[in-house]
Amino acid sequence: QVQLVESGGGLVQAGGSLRLSCAASGRTFSTYTMGWFRRVPGKEREFVAAIKLGDSTYYADSVKGRFTISRDNAKNTVYLQMNSLKPEDTAAYYCAARSSAGYSNPNRYNYWGQGTQVTVSS
Repeated sequence: QVQLVESGGGLVQAGGSLRLSCAASGRTFSTYTMGWFRRVPGKEREFVAAIKLGDSTYYADSVKGRFTISRDNAKNTVYLQMNSLKPEDTAAYYCAARSSAGYSNPNRYNYWGQGTQVTVSS
């Protein structure tokens, strides 16, 4: 069982930065693929970024070059550094963990956090 708790969301002006954190419980954290997703009311969850065992990283085209995912296995924490934020990045951001192959399909993630709101003003 893995429990995930996100933090770091908030209100920021366009062009600004935020760093989201996701603290995980469980001794097998390092073996999971960790992902970040976001959701806008009325829309499906959208893949944002993922990091696998071995630190391979993957990004949605919409955030590539602006967002960076990283993990600290000693702290059981995954981060999402978000730079050059745009109003269209406004969403609830969710951290998730999976033990299966792949990274972008939200339905294959086993564990989810409660989400943290990011609002980017223009």
